[in-house]
Amino acid sequence: MRTTLDLDDRLIRAAKKRAVDDGEPLTRVIERALRVYLNPPRAASRPFRLKLLIKKGRVRPGVDFDDRDSLYERMDGRS
Repeated sequence: MRTTLDLDDRLIRAAKKRAVDDGEPLTRVIERALRVYLNPPRAASRPFRLKLLIKKGRVRPGVDFDDRDSLYERMDGRS
């Protein structure tokens, strides 16, 4: 369908440059922009909720949380 539009000069120059850069007709650039504008991406139906896994336990004898190296050794099974 042919339509006449009165567009801002800077806007149409930017659209023409984009068409040249993408190697496609100006019409296709404008159509794509209108599609994106008229059909924005939809948000998720419900927000994401992070479920934390919580375990109860106790500190093993000989564990010192202030000594990082000994913690790594303990976790690696070296002590």
